[in-house]
Amino acid sequence: MAGIRAPSYRLAARRAIAGGARPIAAAPPPVPSATVTAPTATTPGPPAAAELVPGRAVAVAAGVRRLLAPNPGRMTGPGTNTYLIGARELVVLDPGPAIASHLEAIVAAVGGARVVAIAVTHTHRDHSPAATPLRARLGAPLVGRRARHAAFQDPDFVPDVVADDGLALATDAGELLAVATPGHASNHVCWHQPALRLLYTGDHVLGTVSPVILPPDGDMSEYLASLARLMRLGLGALAPGHGPLLPDPAATLEALLAHRLAREARVAAALAARGRATLDALLADVYRDVAVELHGYARYSLEAHLIKLERDGRARRDGADWLAA
Repeated sequence: MAGIRAPSYRLAARRAIAGGARPIAAAPPPVPSATVTAPTATTPGPPAAAELVPGRAVAVAAGVRRLLAPNPGRMTGPGTNTYLIGARELVVLDPGPAIASHLEAIVAAVGGARVVAIAVTHTHRDHSPAATPLRARLGAPLVGRRARHAAFQDPDFVPDVVADDGLALATDAGELLAVATPGHASNHVCWHQPALRLLYTGDHVLGTVSPVILPPDGDMSEYLASLARLMRLGLGALAPGHGPLLPDPAATLEALLAHRLAREARVAAALAARGRATLDALLADVYRDVAVELHGYARYSLEAHLIKLERDGRARRDGADWLAA
């Protein structure tokens, strides 16, 4: 496929990708998703409020526009960010929920440009359902990965090209390189634009909030390893899946890692103090700093922390109870 080449990022092998069209599935309905939870210490740069208005393509970097989907909420912030990367040869990244007005806004923003690919960071239902109907409108291949587990996923997303680590998408604003970042979801991929030192982070890094890790598909060990990988990229800015650009990647990533490690320490301490406890008993101890209405989402991340501690030999399960090891 023109504009797409096989993994080369940190890999020696380079090979061409070719493939035929796949039948178009029916567009999925918009479904709310859980993507964020407790605050971290990170503070993003202050954008103009007008930049976060649905339906209007706003320039956020050279050759890059952001189009906000009209799906605001407690778990999506102002809405899902769709990025149009390039001018005449472009990639649509994270087309978002299949809301008719958002689809029309994307098509209008594309105009007469050639769409190299419709790519996603992951297939949670606030990021990818618009991809399939958009493919029917624009005729571009879908690029992404399938998740290991079906829960919380868009069931209709089937990639034409698998976003293997290092896959390159060519735009006239520079290449986009796939960086595998499992953790929030097993199929999560960030997209690196080296020409701008810009990383599109999906839900892996959100700035003022810490992403929910959703077992069994989400994995805390993988999440922390993925964060460490991003710290080595020498980035200049982060473009998250929700909210404004983050101008200080090093500080953002360090704060997010520190937040996660501090939460893990709190989980371990609470478990040690109780000796034996259910997930819900630990939830009140570990997340007392988080609004009670968010505890349903925090419970997923708590379980993810406990699974990591079990893997590390620091906790074990006995039926519905968790015990310090």
